[in-house]
Amino acid sequence: MPLEPRERLIVALDLSSVEDARAMVARLGDTVSFYKIGYQLAYAGGLGYVPTLIDSGKRVFLDLKLHDIGHTVAQGVKSVGKSGASFLTVHAYPQTMKAAVDARDGSLRILAVTVLTSYDDADLAAAGYDFTVPELVAERAAQARDIGVDGVVCSAEEAAAIRGIVGTKLALVTPGIRPAGAEAGDQKRVMTPAKAIAAGADYLVVGRPIIAAADPKAAAEAIVAEIAQAKT
Repeated sequence: MPLEPRERLIVALDLSSVEDARAMVARLGDTVSFYKIGYQLAYAGGLGYVPTLIDSGKRVFLDLKLHDIGHTVAQGVKSVGKSGASFLTVHAYPQTMKAAVDARDGSLRILAVTVLTSYDDADLAAAGYDFTVPELVAERAAQARDIGVDGVVCSAEEAAAIRGIVGTKLALVTPGIRPAGAEAGDQKRVMTPAKAIAAGADYLVVGRPIIAAADPKAAAEAIVAEIAQAKT
């Protein structure tokens, strides 16, 4: 079943307290149905906020980027599975992905993070990789497909190429989304909402352009409208 435009927007609650998150969710109202909780909020009590969001009819993406020995990853996935979250990220290392896939249960979907959108070729070289960003993303996407993860996290710049590798079964989740004219911040591989959808993205993760806006709800509504008009 095709996703509605509103369902394709995931707002990153990159805030420092549950109180701030509650206030932002209230301001956004029915415009937003899907929220991401990452390190900043998770370590400020945000994990305990997950049931509240779900009980209010929202979906939750836990962006915890698990990466550890297989047993530890598996136990973490099992714990997250009890929370009711829809998505959970792990780093796209084969052993990590396999442990997460083997441990998932119920409706929890595992997303593999390919290469962070704040990285470019120079960052990979500094970390010891003999790959360009597109090469490493493609390699990890193929491994994710073969291992059986549910989706991959990539920049929209790589979405079209990845879609050709993984087909339609895996969801493509793209952070680094910036409306036209918005500042890139610490992101190096960015794209507008319409271009990301046209490139093959299923879900767009947007943080600062919405939560730091003078009118967050209007900013979210504008992105949903752009998604609705995008050519897929």
